[in-house]
Amino acid sequence: MPADTSPEQLYRHSLRLLLDKDIPAWTGLWAEDGVMEFPFAPPGWPERLEGREAIAAYMRPYPDHIDLHDFPALRIHPTADPETLVVEMRGVGRMVETGAPFDMAYIAVVTVRDGRFVSYRDYWNPLAVREPGAGFAGGEAR
Repeated sequence: MPADTSPEQLYRHSLRLLLDKDIPAWTGLWAEDGVMEFPFAPPGWPERLEGREAIAAYMRPYPDHIDLHDFPALRIHPTADPETLVVEMRGVGRMVETGAPFDMAYIAVVTVRDGRFVSYRDYWNPLAVREPGAGFAGGEAR
């Protein structure tokens, strides 16, 4: 994305790539030294990923486990820092292994610099990884 891409434009584009299951393009939206954090990660799951390559490795199998269909109720809140957004959304779809519905609420704090993600704190419900077929990238469903 161009360096003058707004944080909101970049975020919306990133969701489209996730729905398209284009993980390489989604990863390409990250700064080389970007950091992704999961403050509520359950035991055995990563709490912090440092660098585009680590983020890519984490996300690569995502479409094999979760088939996303939509992000309804997307709300993007600007902050006092023009590079940072707070995002509220739901991701809905199905679990690939079982066909069970997937419906997860997220809150993310996202910072963008020069048209790339540099920081992404993903607040999600760790109880969801208890569902069969939810395990990937560092953890297995319990």
